[in-house]
Amino acid sequence: MNFIPVVILAPLFAASLILLARRIPAALALLGIAVSLLASLALLAGAFNGLTSALTLPGLPGLPLRLVASPLTALLSTMVATVSTLVLVYAAGYMKADGEKPRFFATMLLFASAMQTLVLAGDWILLLSAWEIIGLCSYLLIGFWYRRPGVKAAASRAFLVTRSADLGLYVAVFILIANAGSSDIATTLGTGGKTAAIAGLLLLVAAMGKSAQTPLHDWLQRAMAGPTPVSALLHSATLVAAGAILLIRTAPMLSPQTLLVIGVVGGITTIVTGLIALGERDLKRLLAASTSSQYGLMLVAVGAGVPLAALLHLIAHAAIKSSLFLGAGVFQHSRESTEFKALEGVGRDRPRIFFGFALAALALAGIPPLSGFFSKDAIIAATLASPHAALLATFALAGTVLTGAYMARALHILWRGKAQKRNFAGLGWMSAGLAGLVTLAVVVGALFPSIATLLNASLPESTLAQVLGLGAALSGLALGWFVGVQRLLGPLLPWTRQGFAIAGGFDTWVVRPAFFIAARCEQLERALYDGVLSIGRFGLGIGRAARFGDERGIDGLIFSLVRGTIKLGGRARTLQSGLIHREMAIMVVGTALILAVLTVALLVY
Repeated sequence: MNFIPVVILAPLFAASLILLARRIPAALALLGIAVSLLASLALLAGAFNGLTSALTLPGLPGLPLRLVASPLTALLSTMVATVSTLVLVYAAGYMKADGEKPRFFATMLLFASAMQTLVLAGDWILLLSAWEIIGLCSYLLIGFWYRRPGVKAAASRAFLVTRSADLGLYVAVFILIANAGSSDIATTLGTGGKTAAIAGLLLLVAAMGKSAQTPLHDWLQRAMAGPTPVSALLHSATLVAAGAILLIRTAPMLSPQTLLVIGVVGGITTIVTGLIALGERDLKRLLAASTSSQYGLMLVAVGAGVPLAALLHLIAHAAIKSSLFLGAGVFQHSRESTEFKALEGVGRDRPRIFFGFALAALALAGIPPLSGFFSKDAIIAATLASPHAALLATFALAGTVLTGAYMARALHILWRGKAQKRNFAGLGWMSAGLAGLVTLAVVVGALFPSIATLLNASLPESTLAQVLGLGAALSGLALGWFVGVQRLLGPLLPWTRQGFAIAGGFDTWVVRPAFFIAARCEQLERALYDGVLSIGRFGLGIGRAARFGDERGIDGLIFSLVRGTIKLGGRARTLQSGLIHREMAIMVVGTALILAVLTVALLVY
């Protein structure tokens, strides 16, 4: 049996039922995503047994749509389904008191279905379609509480930035299809030379937008306006992951020069956004900046020429970051805020939740035997084996130090202070979802050798990488716990809190001009619309006048002539009496009149 349709259609069918029934949305959502998870596990089991499932659908002439469950895509599908399932378990409790549950769960399921389509897509056209849908879903979910102040602006910013960067993907796909004569992804990966270099750089632009890489990182922190389950899913296995997945899948096509550019972009991002996370005053915004930083590390691994290391960190990060966000959601419910001022001591309110949050934080920092240690070890080893080791390894180690520092600072703030325990509904569901993801964050590293075997790939091994990575992680944790952020960042602190915006930053140079242009375009469109309406009104006026003239003028004249003719005929008929002497008299009178007229005419001329 081919399980690909089940993976994609099960959540889609459940979303349709939710919108139709408007009842038990959480139960239907969990049923749909659970079926999708089982189907994805079946695909992964088949991949381990050497089976590759595929499904071909009719598309454009000569460009069919293809879904392929290769070892890589089956693994990514399982990751998406697993994280989505546990996040929705958590959401069943988190959204318990919300009146818009059907809309929330239906959109989340559409999001999961679109992401499954994206990772399983075997051709560029289907991938682009899924890419568009996840962009739409992210806009809807970030703006879910659209009545709250600032939410619409955050959703619009996310949509604007990611959609702008998506132009890179469109142009790259056009170039690849035109060069290869096929939309099949595997076929286009054989592209080389300048064409591959140009396409690779354009794909990097698209990945920078989706994965919030510098200077396109700002939108991700503002996206925290959405519900916490949305943040957890966006940052771990769906929207933000799409950029890294794109580069991992196309890595065989990328030239050494393109790989270096990717590595540098990722390295700059991991440092810039790591510093921003360290200076943050809000827990969810810290985690958002951390997401950009961790995806920067993945790009460093791709740049080092070892996409497998990036993939392993992607998988570990999906479990870790979703755990951290779900823990932050519980803390938010406890104190009705995510600002660190309000969250001081919240770990004492919920020690079990704090314990799970701390495990995930240590995993992200790279402490053994947690999963993050193995994935970061792979990245550092990859950079040390790279021709650009001095540059890329520095980026990787700096990112590791910063990760430990900002996670230790968060743990310190969450634990210090007094407990203020406050009960709220739905904690059982929230705890269950969080527990499942924390367990994954702890143990998934043990699966990395099996994943490498499945993908028929190997990682560079380096004892030096392990020593340097562990040393960087411990150093970062010590700095974040014992050294205050003002002292740690010094003059950089104000810069981190304004997102390293230079002369107004991305807002001034991109966002505001884009909104200005959009506003002027809207004004032009309205002016054209009003002009067309005016022309239409003028045309209608002419039409009414013509109708009036036709009905009252021409028709009236014709009807008058007809009536006159009828009357004249009626009067002329009275002359036809049938009496010969009267007819003769009329004839004589008529003849006399004619002669008189002719005589007058002769005299005149």
